[in-house]
Amino acid sequence: MVMATTTSTASTTSIASVILEVADPEAAHRFCTAFGVDTYVSLRASEAHSTGFRGFTLALTVSGPATVDSFLDAAVDAGATVLKPAAKSLWGYGGVVQAPDGTIWKVATSAKKDTGPAPREIDEVVLLLGVEDVKASKQFYVGRGLTVARSFGGKYAEFASGDSSPVKLALYKRRGLAKDLGVSDDGTGSHRIALGTAADPFTDPDGFTWETAASPAAEAPTAAASF
Repeated sequence: MVMATTTSTASTTSIASVILEVADPEAAHRFCTAFGVDTYVSLRASEAHSTGFRGFTLALTVSGPATVDSFLDAAVDAGATVLKPAAKSLWGYGGVVQAPDGTIWKVATSAKKDTGPAPREIDEVVLLLGVEDVKASKQFYVGRGLTVARSFGGKYAEFASGDSSPVKLALYKRRGLAKDLGVSDDGTGSHRIALGTAADPFTDPDGFTWETAASPAAEAPTAAASF
């Protein structure tokens, strides 16, 4: 285990790529393109057994409610299932959908109302891993060189991302994450996701695997080579 805590080490252990393992990469690629997330994920064919909640979600932060609706509508038009319709809450506005490949996506904004045009742009992408023990998993990742940006006891932890990382990493109590997404926390088998890193490969306490990332050309999001 690498115990380095310098900024340069943190950048090498941040997320270089997110690889979704899907049964039909071509269909998944069409969905990701229509949804507007094809630049954030890569796809890899897999028939690994997986049932129920896979223990993670990818969350898109956008500028306002109209942009949330635009992304969710595009997802549904491309075949996604609505898990939680878009609605206002104490923290803002958002909704949750499940892609045909099984990946759960959340789209949200902290804005309660639109203040101008609704650009179809993503401000931030966060990968939330549902873990059994947030404090223990947080310490594990700190030991891998990641830097904690925000932490709320044993419920949530968010890490600073490197300048070149397209996706931010956060940890959420598994049961709490499932509840937030509107699904049961029951699930078995593969997570159906792998994370690319510039560091050596490893597996975290909850079974999420990190692989040494290929070169940028080979690891391009939704690359045809992955099909």
